[in-house]
Amino acid sequence: MSLVGQGRGRGQYRNEYIAALAGTTSLVASVACAGWSSPALPVLRGPNSPIPVTPDEGSWIVSLLSIGSLFGPIICGLFVDRYGRRPVLLFSAIPLVAGWLFIVFAESVGMLYTARLLHGIGYGLAYSVAPIYLGEISSDAVRGSTGVLVTVMAKLAFLFEYSVGPYVGFRALAWISLSLPVGFFVLFFWMPETPYYLLARGNKKAAAKSLCWLRRTTSIDEELSRMEKLVQDSKQKGNPLRQLLLTSKNKKSLVIILLLSLGMQLTGINAILGYSQTIFSRLALPLSAAELSIVLALVQLGSVLLPTFLVDRTGRRPLLLASTAGSLVGLAMCAVYFTLDETTTDILSPEPGAAHGWIPFGGVLLFIISFAIGLATVPFAILGEVFPKHIKAAANAVFAVITSAVVFSVVKLFQVISDGAGTYVSFWIFTGCTAVTGVLIYFVIPETKGQSFERIQEMMMQRGKPNAPAQEGEDGVKTRPLLC
Repeated sequence: MSLVGQGRGRGQYRNEYIAALAGTTSLVASVACAGWSSPALPVLRGPNSPIPVTPDEGSWIVSLLSIGSLFGPIICGLFVDRYGRRPVLLFSAIPLVAGWLFIVFAESVGMLYTARLLHGIGYGLAYSVAPIYLGEISSDAVRGSTGVLVTVMAKLAFLFEYSVGPYVGFRALAWISLSLPVGFFVLFFWMPETPYYLLARGNKKAAAKSLCWLRRTTSIDEELSRMEKLVQDSKQKGNPLRQLLLTSKNKKSLVIILLLSLGMQLTGINAILGYSQTIFSRLALPLSAAELSIVLALVQLGSVLLPTFLVDRTGRRPLLLASTAGSLVGLAMCAVYFTLDETTTDILSPEPGAAHGWIPFGGVLLFIISFAIGLATVPFAILGEVFPKHIKAAANAVFAVITSAVVFSVVKLFQVISDGAGTYVSFWIFTGCTAVTGVLIYFVIPETKGQSFERIQEMMMQRGKPNAPAQEGEDGVKTRPLLC
C-alpha cells in the first residue's frame, strides 16, 4: 500500500479517519437491523400483514436481536486475537446478509426469528470488534473523535430505516437493507490491519507499513517502538480474561465500563427506538407516527455529530454529566405525561391535536439529544482507552455480552410492563435508573481527555477520596481520582 504523504502537515489524520469511517460502516449495516423493527412491526401487526404476528410475537421479533448479539462477543473473543481485527470485522457482514435473505423469503414467524438471531450475531460482532479497531489505528489526538463515530454511524442506520421503511414494501425494505452489509464489505476490504495486531503476530514490517499509511509519514520509528514495547509487555502478562477479572487496575476499568454500559441501556434507549412508531401512534398530532420517527432520527443524527467535535476538547466527564441530566428531564416529561394520560380523565384534553400532545414528543426529543451528546458516544471512546492492549478483546466481549443481556431485558420487559401496568410505569423506571446513573458517573468516572494509553493505565492504579481534587497530568489535563 503506497504512502499518501511524507509529512505531518495539513490532513495528517486523513487516513486514520478514512479507515475509521470504513470500519464503522459495519455499524451502519448492523444497527440498521435494530432500526428495522420500528417501521416493520406496524406492518407485521397490520391488517395486510405479509406474516401476521401477535403482540407477544412482535416483542420477540424486536428483542431476539439482543439474544443473537450475545454470540458476537464470544466469536470476537475466540478469533480477534488469532486472525486479526480486519478479517473478523469483515466476517460480521455474513450473518447480516443471511438475515436479510431470510426476511426476503420469510413465510413464517419462525423464519423472522431466525433472521433476527442472525442479525444479532452480526450486530454483536461488529460492536465488539469495531471499537478495538478504532482504538488501535487512532492517534491520541483523534482517538475520542474516531470512537464517537461508532454512534454517529449507528444513528445514520436508524435514519435510513426510519426514512425508507414506511414508504416501501416489507420485502423491498429487506432487499434495500441487504445493500448495507455488502457495501461495508466492499469498502472495508481495502483497509489495513492494525499495527498492534501485526506486531503481536511478529510481523514488524507489515506493522510499519500499516502505521506509515495511517499516520501519512515515514517517521514512525518512535511510535512503532512504543507500540512494540506495549505488545511485549502484554504478552508477558498471561491470559487476557484472567487479567481482566483479577488484576486490580483492570477491575477498576471493568467497573467503569459496566457502569457506562448499564447506564446507557437502562435509560430505555433501545426500547424507545425499537418501538418509536408504536409509541408515537398514541399521540394525536398533525404528523403521522412514521413522520415523527423520521424527525426523531434526524434529530439524533444531528445530536451525535456534536460530541465528535467536543469529546477531545471539553472532555469525557462534562459530556456524560450533561447528557445524563438532560436525559433525566426528557424521560421525566414523558413519564408525567403518560401518567396523566393513562390514570386521569379530566386533566388532559381528549381533543385530537391538543397542544399538550407535543409534550411527550418534545420529551423524547430532549432525551434523544441529551443521550446522544454523551451516554451514546463517550462510553465507546472510553472503552478504547482504559484497557491495556492485551485484554481489550476480552473487555469488549464482557462489555458486549452484558450490554446484550440488559438490552434484551429492557426491550422485552418494556412491552410486558407497558401492556400490563401502563407505559408510564416503564418511563418512570427509565427515569429512576437515569438518575442513579448520573450520581454514579459523578463519583466514579475519571477524565481521560488527551491522555496517552500509558498515562491512562497509571490513572487506573490511583485511588482517591470521593471529593478529592483533580490531579494534573503530564500535559496539564486534570484528572479526577477514581473511587473504585
